[in-house]
Amino acid sequence: MVLHRLVVRGDLERVARGVYARASSALSSGSALGVVAKSAPEAVMCLATALHLHGLSTWIHPSVWLAVRQHRHPPRLAWPPLHIVYVAPRLMEQGVEERVVDGVPVRVTTPARTVADCFKWRNLVGLDVALEALRSYLEKSGNGRAELRRMAELCRVTGVMRPYLEAMP
Repeated sequence: MVLHRLVVRGDLERVARGVYARASSALSSGSALGVVAKSAPEAVMCLATALHLHGLSTWIHPSVWLAVRQHRHPPRLAWPPLHIVYVAPRLMEQGVEERVVDGVPVRVTTPARTVADCFKWRNLVGLDVALEALRSYLEKSGNGRAELRRMAELCRVTGVMRPYLEAMP
């Protein structure tokens, strides 16, 4: 009742079901992740969204990329736009970390898992994005090759990634 009055009066704006923001505030990309995290707490931010959060790519996508367990319904949100990928249940917990973005806990794939996912979904994101992510990961992680190989094995892209890993210093 109180929220409804505040929306009618113009003090609040309804962003999504159960999510409100001050009408005068600009919504950031962090706000978008918070809305998605609150609406789908079991889902995991992945691919382009995770690349952006980890600083592994210059590619910016207007949608929030979200991994949802196979055979589950994705969240239905008016905002932000979502790009959904369905993953096996075994991949919903492996290589996933929790970060706090704009005060909201957000589940996101780890940097190594994000790179492996880019190779797994290279037809969606593009091989150039996957290679940029791999190059950035190797520069930033230093000794992260073992974790990257583990994630490549988990995502079943070891054969695809091996030639690129061997070619990069």
